[in-house]
Amino acid sequence: MASDPRSLLQVTWAVRWPLRLTHAGLIAERVTRAFWPFWSMVFVSLAGLMLGLQDLMPLEWLWVVSAAFVLAALWFLMRGARRFRWPRQAEALRRLDASLKGNPIQAALDDQAIGAADTGSTAIWAAHQDRMRAKLAEAQAVEPDLRLSRADPFALRYVALLALSVAILFGSILRVQSVSVMGPGGPGLAQGPSWEGWVEPPGYTGLPAVYLNDITAESMQAPHGARVTLRMYGEVGALRIEESVSGRPLSSDEAAEATAQDFDIVQSGRLAIDGPGGRAWQIAMIPDGTPTVMRDGEIDVAYSGEMQMPFTATDDYGVVAGVARIVLALDEVDRRYGLRIDPEPRAVLEVPLPMPVAGSRAEFTETLIEDFSLHPWANLPVRLELEVQDEAGQTGLSEPEVLTLPGRRFFDPIAAALIEQRQALLWNRANAGDIALILRAVSNRPGDLFRSEVHYLRLRVILRRLEMQARYDMSDEQRDELAQDMWDLAMILEEGDLQDALERLQRAQDRLAEAMKNGASDQEIAELMQELREATDDYLRQLSRQQQQDREADPDSQFSDNQNMMEMSQDDLQRMMDRIQELMEQGRMEEAQEALDQLREMMENMQVTQGPGGRGQTPGEQAMEGLAETLREQQGLSDEAFRDLQDQFNPGQEGQQGQQQGQQQGQGQQGQGQQPQGQGQQGQGQGQQQGQGQPGQGQQQGGQQPGAGDGESLEESLADRQRALRNELNRQRRNLPGAGSEAGERAEESLGRAEGAMEGAEEALRDGDLAEAIDRQSEAMEALREGLRELGEALAQQQQGQGEQGLAEGADPGNQRDPLGRNQGTNGQIGTDENLLQGEDVYRRARELLDEIRRRSGEGERPEAELDYLERLLERF
Repeated sequence: MASDPRSLLQVTWAVRWPLRLTHAGLIAERVTRAFWPFWSMVFVSLAGLMLGLQDLMPLEWLWVVSAAFVLAALWFLMRGARRFRWPRQAEALRRLDASLKGNPIQAALDDQAIGAADTGSTAIWAAHQDRMRAKLAEAQAVEPDLRLSRADPFALRYVALLALSVAILFGSILRVQSVSVMGPGGPGLAQGPSWEGWVEPPGYTGLPAVYLNDITAESMQAPHGARVTLRMYGEVGALRIEESVSGRPLSSDEAAEATAQDFDIVQSGRLAIDGPGGRAWQIAMIPDGTPTVMRDGEIDVAYSGEMQMPFTATDDYGVVAGVARIVLALDEVDRRYGLRIDPEPRAVLEVPLPMPVAGSRAEFTETLIEDFSLHPWANLPVRLELEVQDEAGQTGLSEPEVLTLPGRRFFDPIAAALIEQRQALLWNRANAGDIALILRAVSNRPGDLFRSEVHYLRLRVILRRLEMQARYDMSDEQRDELAQDMWDLAMILEEGDLQDALERLQRAQDRLAEAMKNGASDQEIAELMQELREATDDYLRQLSRQQQQDREADPDSQFSDNQNMMEMSQDDLQRMMDRIQELMEQGRMEEAQEALDQLREMMENMQVTQGPGGRGQTPGEQAMEGLAETLREQQGLSDEAFRDLQDQFNPGQEGQQGQQQGQQQGQGQQGQGQQPQGQGQQGQGQGQQQGQGQPGQGQQQGGQQPGAGDGESLEESLADRQRALRNELNRQRRNLPGAGSEAGERAEESLGRAEGAMEGAEEALRDGDLAEAIDRQSEAMEALREGLRELGEALAQQQQGQGEQGLAEGADPGNQRDPLGRNQGTNGQIGTDENLLQGEDVYRRARELLDEIRRRSGEGERPEAELDYLERLLERF
């Protein structure tokens, strides 16, 4: 610094405000670093006093804790005073100067060391100082560094601040004065008796606690079950408690001698504290209403027997659980045939009611989805009663109603007879002998009733077991096993097997072909097409079920070996049949017949695959795998070009290494050369050529100069392979799935950039510019990676909008499952037709998930995008 006081005064005056703020920041830094333990102790002490912790501790412990806090605070205060140094103006000036480019403050205050006698040098020095003084106008105050992470690695200062914030929100400054009762001679007795009181509503109400000392009104409201806590300080007997809200008897002596009272509000009444500073309130109890539940709307029963029963439940604070209770309405049952004798006793059927996981439970409507087809009471009169429960343990019941328990209906005569006798067996096992006689009579002439001898043989086995076990005491296990066998046979007879479905499909196709020849009317065409659609759906379902059974029986077997088979979804089949109907209605019978023949041939040679989760590959999977293979091959070409570039500069040292790497790469690409079927013969040939030719090339790189063998340089060979790889990428781009979506367009653009970079790499290789080729190959690989990511996003969006998958694209729609392993249902849409988790587990799991979300949202080191997502989840739920 210069010794000229005027220069120093001019400079400091030019930066006076930034300098003052910087100086204040230095003071704040040093105060914070020196005294943060002291004010943390003060904050913790004040928070404990405001929360009333001193009232919960024995007097001896209160003295010990208070003395420890006071000594710790004094020690931290003295430690801070020793460490604190008041910052000088020169320190602030140096900090401000360091924040400016070129240190203009220092330059403005410096003196010319040499050349003072030279006029030119003096002029240059003056111009330099003028420029430095001009920069002083850009000076801004330096922000103080108040970080204490090194001094406080466990963030104890924030714990203290949090405790004080909680005390300000939920405590009271008036509670601090209760510390005066620390001794018999303390000021508490001199000030006279005092009291404190709280009213805490039950947690499930969501209402805040009330501090009675702050309530000046003479009346107040409190919910049923609210907890009243009263604490008296000072001379015993100076304050008396009178209350009529708890419904408990309290003698006058107990009211006078008690220093603490805790009771619940169960009725409206009066609460009073008699004595110095006492108050009285008239408390009106808010009753906790009983929950209500009722069936809302008609019961919907699907063809499979699944029941959907909507219901509505209400409660003032929320319903926590519910159950549907079903008992047999014996007085309403038609007591004939197998139901003539008394039924065996069975437990009441109880099914948990679904509860909303998110949102309010004060009033909601849900749907109970259940399938009772296998229950012995299916299609019999039952008495239904719904029950819900709130947090207080109160229950609400719906009006009992008699209805027929929904179950599957059977229309095949033999299947219906089997189900009827199955119900009789489950009604009472004493019916076993009569059931055997009835089934023998029904199946007297099997040739007229059964489509297959296998079905009749299965019935004969059931008959023999019934007749044998009817002579002895039938156990529960034997009865249930027989009932299950009868159900399985009835399902086969009702729905048929794969051969039945194929015969029905062929019959529908033959009838449609005959109608084409005879010139059927539009109405007849519509009826026949509807029959064909139903037969096709049935055949697809049976075919998928049969293939699933075959896979389970032989997991090692291979399905869908013909990778060149035509892939169609069920929507494609639907459009094909619509086209046939349109051609027939237009009178173009020859074209319609050709389309029908194509459909017939395709259905006969069809095989249903598992879709994304099975052994088959979707077009999207094939495209992703093909692009990944192209990326790997591009990486291999880039590695070879890099090794060739190394060989040009260091052939002696890199020869052996290049030979070893060439052999390893040749072996690796030989395994990668087998590309999936369906990606084109060009890609397959290319992969095989690379896999088989690389070992030789690797040796050539390591031991010989390029072009030393067959007259063709290594750069030319790499350029040819680069061109073949670019052609393969061009072919893949033409067959890219996900077209039309935004992500698909981005994938197309990325692959276009990759193709252009490959072309540039090919030209650089032919020119012998390996460095440029490696750069362009890197661009191609980066573009390929972006294309893979965007193609995956496009396929994910496409799968969300697709319906059920049929031929070569997915299994039976009724058997498809979502990522959670649940059936998606028969409509092909995203969702499930199974019951979700019910009972207490779903609420426990929901609480665990919310706790985990809150924990993760409090971790500040997580990415900002993840924290924003977690905050949105907390706001939603």
